[in-house]
Amino acid sequence: MQYRVGIGYDIHRLVQGRPLFIGGAQIPYVKGLLGHSDGDVLLHAVCDALLGAIGGGDIGQLFPDTDPKYQGIDSKELLKAVADLVREKKYTVNNVDTIIVAEEPKMLPFEKEMRRKISAILEIPEDRVNIKAKTSEGMGEIGKIEAIASYAIVSIVPRED
Repeated sequence: MQYRVGIGYDIHRLVQGRPLFIGGAQIPYVKGLLGHSDGDVLLHAVCDALLGAIGGGDIGQLFPDTDPKYQGIDSKELLKAVADLVREKKYTVNNVDTIIVAEEPKMLPFEKEMRRKISAILEIPEDRVNIKAKTSEGMGEIGKIEAIASYAIVSIVPRED
């Protein structure tokens, strides 16, 4: 069986006046992530990992921040489009493993919702989506609560149809 692997990373600055979306979940917090889209670092990292696995570039190439049609777009829509590309290449997602790096807010209360949303979009069982949250122990811009980052790795396998 030919399987493929991809890795993704994203980071966005925290700012006042924006809602916070991570993993497709809206998280109550005093700040949100700055971005051309809704700034969802977790979904962006998953998109980049999937694109890497199919040799499809990155989300900046596919959904450029110079294109007004992506202004404020829900990142779940971006992930749906990338998942469609994976299916067009005759692959299916085997599993997704992610890390969210944030000093605050706490991610644990929202991880189940994130897993549910990601698995639904990718059309895979929830137990094939893993989400871990870490802090930066007060170091750097994440540790100073100025940004949130995320990493993702995915494996894909040929579809059996």
